[in-house]
Amino acid sequence: MTIDFKGIHYPKGAILYAVYLYVRFGVSYRDLEEIMHERGVDVDHATLNG
Repeated sequence: MTIDFKGIHYPKGAILYAVYLYVRFGVSYRDLEEIMHERGVDVDHATLNG
């Protein structure tokens, strides 16, 4: 299985890391927004929800 990252607005690694955190630790979208911000990726929790 491959994932198509065409047309994405964020680096592939950042997306995969966010998914990993969400699935592995069950963090909320707002917490995930904070974690990603600490790592230099500015993303809104509403974008993560989409």
